[in-house]
Amino acid sequence: MVEPIEQLPITPDTKVGALLASYPQLEEVLIGISPTYRALKNPVLRKTVAKVATLRQVARVGNVAIGALVNQLRAAVGLPDASTADDQPAATAERPPWASDEQVAQLFDARDLIEGGGHPLERVMRDLDRLAGTDVYLLITPFVPAPMIELVEKKGFDVFNRWFGPTVVHSYFRRR
Repeated sequence: MVEPIEQLPITPDTKVGALLASYPQLEEVLIGISPTYRALKNPVLRKTVAKVATLRQVARVGNVAIGALVNQLRAAVGLPDASTADDQPAATAERPPWASDEQVAQLFDARDLIEGGGHPLERVMRDLDRLAGTDVYLLITPFVPAPMIELVEKKGFDVFNRWFGPTVVHSYFRRR
């Protein structure tokens, strides 16, 4: 059992940046839970996304049940299990008809940008602002960009994510 540096509560709403500041050893635990979490080693993502992303969002990114994620992290620092009501992986929705490759009007493959330490948020938001009517935008990333998706949904877009192996995610966006 590892003694926590600071008694930060580990809940679905805990920010990843705060979690790793309080429990730096949990970085390797996260990576062991899902290879998708290797992105935490990216210094740009660590300074930006990790500061605002919650464990709930990270569970969505890694397609991991939030309860399992929280309890594995809690166990690694010697805290008891916590009960969570929503303990299913996020990516269980059926693909909507509009989220098809035939409907895509614009595509941005952000994998190289992300792997190089960049973040696609600014470009995606600019592209979506220009998206016409019911056109569909396709974003390709190495993980589900959960914080970005929440922002885009608040701006009135439908979003659907589809995994193609452990490190390729297609995120489809369409105005409501």
